[in-house]
Amino acid sequence: MKLGILKTGTPPAGLEHFGSYPAMFEKLLGESAYDYAVYDVQAGHLPDRPEACPAYVLTGSANGAYEDLPWIGQLTEFLQQTRGRAALVGICFGHQIMAQAFGGKVIQSPHGWGQGAHRYDVLQNEPWLGGARTITLPASHQDQVVELPPNAEVIAASTFSPFGMLAWRDQRAISLQLHPEFEPDYAMALAETRRGNGLSDTEVDRAVASLREPNDQVRAAGWIRSFLTKALGEA
Repeated sequence: MKLGILKTGTPPAGLEHFGSYPAMFEKLLGESAYDYAVYDVQAGHLPDRPEACPAYVLTGSANGAYEDLPWIGQLTEFLQQTRGRAALVGICFGHQIMAQAFGGKVIQSPHGWGQGAHRYDVLQNEPWLGGARTITLPASHQDQVVELPPNAEVIAASTFSPFGMLAWRDQRAISLQLHPEFEPDYAMALAETRRGNGLSDTEVDRAVASLREPNDQVRAAGWIRSFLTKALGEA
C-alpha cells in the first residue's frame, strides 16, 4: 500500500544526525510495510490530488497551525479536500493542523511546554487500540487543541492535554498530540535543546528521566498500522 508522508518540519540544528521526520515514521511503521511517498509541505510540495495516496501521515513541526504562512494555508486546503477521500493520521503538529482544518481551534497553551514522557488515559476504546487503557509516549509541544472539531471525539487525554487524541466519526482520520516516532535518544536530545530556553534545568532533568522509562512506542506502531488496515479495508 502507498502511504504518503506530509513532511511539515525538520529536527532542530545539531540534531540532524537522528534522521528526518519521514525516516522516523518509516522506521516506526516498518521500512518495508508500505510504499512510502514523502511530500515536503514546507517547500510547497503536496500531492497533485487527494487520491494520490490512499492514506497520509502528517508529521510534527516547529511552526504553529495558526501561523499565517503560505504552506500552512495550502496544507489546510489540501486536508479539507481530502476529507473522505483518503485516510489521515496526524502527529503533534499534524494533530493540531487537522483539528484546525476541520473546525477546531489551536493556540499556544498557557500550560507551557509539554516535555518528557506523558501518559494519556484511553477514554473511548477503538477496535484498533486492542484494549489499551493508557498511552505513554514522548511529548514535545507548546501548542494545543483547545476546541474540538465537529464530528471528532476525544479518545485519549490527560489533564495537561484534554484533547490529546482524536478520532473523526465522519471520515477515516485519527490524530495524536504525542510522538510515537521519537526514539528516546532523540526525545532526550530535543529536551536538552530547551534547557534555559523555555525550560528550567529541573524541568529538563525530569523530562529526560521520564524518557528513560519504557513507553508504548512499539504498541503505538501497531495501533497506527491496525487503524490504516481497518480504515482502508472500509474504503
